[in-house]
Amino acid sequence: MAPSHLDSSWPPLPLTAWAETCDTLHAHSQVLGKLAARLAPPEPELQHAALRLSARGIETLPLPAPDRSGAVTVVLDLRMHHVVVEHSDSRVRHVSLTPDRPVGAVTREVLAAVHALAGPVSISMHPQEVAWTDPLDEDERHRTYDPDQVLAFHAAATRAALVLGALRAPYRGRSTPVNAWWGSFDLAVSLFSGRSATPTSDSFIGRNDGDAEQIGIGWWPGDARHRRAAFYGFAFPAPAGFADATIPSPGRWDATLGEYVLEWDDVVASDDPFGTALSFGRAVIGHACVVCEWDPALAASARGHVPAVH
Repeated sequence: MAPSHLDSSWPPLPLTAWAETCDTLHAHSQVLGKLAARLAPPEPELQHAALRLSARGIETLPLPAPDRSGAVTVVLDLRMHHVVVEHSDSRVRHVSLTPDRPVGAVTREVLAAVHALAGPVSISMHPQEVAWTDPLDEDERHRTYDPDQVLAFHAAATRAALVLGALRAPYRGRSTPVNAWWGSFDLAVSLFSGRSATPTSDSFIGRNDGDAEQIGIGWWPGDARHRRAAFYGFAFPAPAGFADATIPSPGRWDATLGEYVLEWDDVVASDDPFGTALSFGRAVIGHACVVCEWDPALAASARGHVPAVH
């Protein structure tokens, strides 16, 4: 029998057990992200290209219809296991996600649905920030889709998003919503100091995402660099001493990633998963505010010290 403190709503998520489904889901999310990047009005730090996690799954915000007929939203419904393309005039189309349906077929049908409801749109079919290069509309390799594994991912991601939302809530400076990023396939919230920064890369993402001083806290299901789900935290730009914080155990500094990390397995096994993850995030944020010399009032709010809501 499992220990009584293990909460089934914080499910284990071993990447080795669902890596193929994870890659397929990641590829599907890239189609949504590229639609957002193409159709949404540009925002600082590429915020217009971010997706959101919802009670249904992963979705775009309402996007301007290419034919100017209203708005269109595209949803990866991870409960009913289909892609939902909805127009603001109430028209809707569904594209099935089945255990052996390749990404290419889903991509072509999703774009056809957007075209039919909202007008023609073209996106880059080149996948981003992943190890494979198959064009999204030709991808026959990624076709594994296990519904139970997808549900476990959604349950874990939902819990992680609630932690990230609680970390962001008290901050009195500019911050992002809890974003679902389709390149790195993670959830993340960024807090900004209000000062600009010099990008460390001349790539498109580097130039646009790295132009402001920020603290990032996020969660991801694991990837090729780190084959385990985990929360993470970083500062940009990271000054000397950033790696020297005393973070509540079992959080730790990962020199390979250049980030603080809290393994999902340790969160799930703790007596208070939410509190464990929240303490980790607040510790990283508090340390980053000190070493990055943020405004003391902003730093205090980032640690949760704000006036009560009346």
